[in-house]
Amino acid sequence: MPPKHHSMNGIEIIKQYIDRVIHGDGKCHGMKVLLLDEVTTQIVASVYSQTEIMNQKVYLVSSITSPSLSSGGSHLKAVCFVRPTPSSIEAIGKELEQSRFAEYHIFVSGILSTGLLRALAQHDTSEKVVQVQELYADFVPINEDLWTLHMSRSSLAMTVAAGTSWAPKHALQYERNLQGLQSMLLAMKQQPTCIRYAAHSACAEELAQDLHDAIQNDDIFHFRTPSSSKGGLHVLILDRRDDPVTPLLSQWTYQAMVHELLGLNNHRVLLKGAPNVSKDLEEVVLSSTQDDFFRTNRHRNFGELGEAIQTMLKDYQKHTAQHSVENLNTIEEMQAFMDKFPELRSRSHTVSKHVAIMGELARLVEVCSLMDVSQFEQQLACTDDHTAHWRELLEKLQSRTIKMADKLRLGLLFALRYEVSGNIHMVQQAMSKGGVPADFVNLVPVMLRYGGVKSRGPGLFGEGDHVNLVSKMTKSFMTSVQGVENVYAQHVPLLMETLHALIKGKLSSRTYPAAPGSSGGVPDQVLLFVVGGITYEEGTKIAEYNEQQAKLPNGGIPVVLAGTTVHNSTSFLEELKLTSL
Repeated sequence: MPPKHHSMNGIEIIKQYIDRVIHGDGKCHGMKVLLLDEVTTQIVASVYSQTEIMNQKVYLVSSITSPSLSSGGSHLKAVCFVRPTPSSIEAIGKELEQSRFAEYHIFVSGILSTGLLRALAQHDTSEKVVQVQELYADFVPINEDLWTLHMSRSSLAMTVAAGTSWAPKHALQYERNLQGLQSMLLAMKQQPTCIRYAAHSACAEELAQDLHDAIQNDDIFHFRTPSSSKGGLHVLILDRRDDPVTPLLSQWTYQAMVHELLGLNNHRVLLKGAPNVSKDLEEVVLSSTQDDFFRTNRHRNFGELGEAIQTMLKDYQKHTAQHSVENLNTIEEMQAFMDKFPELRSRSHTVSKHVAIMGELARLVEVCSLMDVSQFEQQLACTDDHTAHWRELLEKLQSRTIKMADKLRLGLLFALRYEVSGNIHMVQQAMSKGGVPADFVNLVPVMLRYGGVKSRGPGLFGEGDHVNLVSKMTKSFMTSVQGVENVYAQHVPLLMETLHALIKGKLSSRTYPAAPGSSGGVPDQVLLFVVGGITYEEGTKIAEYNEQQAKLPNGGIPVVLAGTTVHNSTSFLEELKLTSL
């Protein structure tokens, strides 16, 4: 269930902005061309399909860098929606010089600098620019309460390099994080009352300070705080290094599982090459804004999903039987059938799509022995038993049914859990004997440099002052009594413990200090931002939390989880390699 507070619903926020873009904020009537850059294409696609866009008097959607319409568009109007970057503004400048359209309506997804605005004006020699507006839509809402900057590459390397001579190499990545955070606050129309950060993370600290300075120095951030608000919006900036375990785990909820095993990028899933998949299902769209079944079931576990798909299939079969051609006896019935035909065809595609995805997920679970692998992952993540875990790790590494990528994940999880008490060199040797390639084995020390005990903050395995002894014992007890049915879902991401401490006013000020001028107390709303990326497992936990909060009489304390990107184990490990370069 999405947060009740409209300002916390990312999909609704972006939809309203895109509606303003498409209609030129009420100033662009008639047929038009929509020109986008690479990032704004993803932003638009997160809330609208191409068909929905075209139904709003949009003749063509094209890239600003290579417009599809080469000539003959002089009667059309151009609506440009780009990020406020030199490259995108330069592309608009070139378009203005060609002057192919009757008029230009320019929207940027963030704060436009005076220099870039001047550059636009210099290119507008034909005086065809009707308007230039800032719209704060510089993020992609995956779910209502899960937002991402969709940055690929280097976000982990940036957090490792922060505080050293990192600026020249990672300045662009850092600036994108800062601009994204600013845009999120402006889109929410919220001025945070408190900005906190992970103290051990130089990158998180710098982001918090720069965000605070931007808010203090720019009048655009000065929103009126609602009179009923006491705690206001709290922003908490975390670092992926605090919890390198969550991105390594197998997933068992629909959205997370698809991303882990098949890849879920820009709402698209590739099934090409999967057995028994028809050509029209080789690439499918999984979007909560376009697929009711997916929106309802995206956070369901694998068993619940199977039941839901069976129910959907039975309903579809019953529905099609009622509308069978054999049952058409009159002209009116035939006309009614034809009226229903597009809906039936759409429903047929939806059923076929989810059946195909479920079938491929089930196949991969079996051929990769993922139930066996996942059970051991959960033990490594949640319990401490060095002798038993070492014995099982050796067994898994020697297994012929377990894939190399999964052996790597198990080796990394073991190294993280037993970095201090275990012999890491022996772990690497065991991985090599198990057939794990050398470049994979070499990721063990890279992982420990990135997210080992000397690099991360406290709390991952219950150490430090992050959680007290009582909560640690409670967590251990709950893990032991949850039973076999939850053996694949024992793990709770670290950020959930951090969140619960924050909303209870018990988050350590030493571990998570506040930027100057921040007020304390319990928040009314929370924006969690993770530098280095988030995961769908964390997104599911936040969604479950928001659903519980929404049932409270006052609507609870809604939370938005945002981050640099959304990782699966593959993307996380690919970026991990970059930290060693």
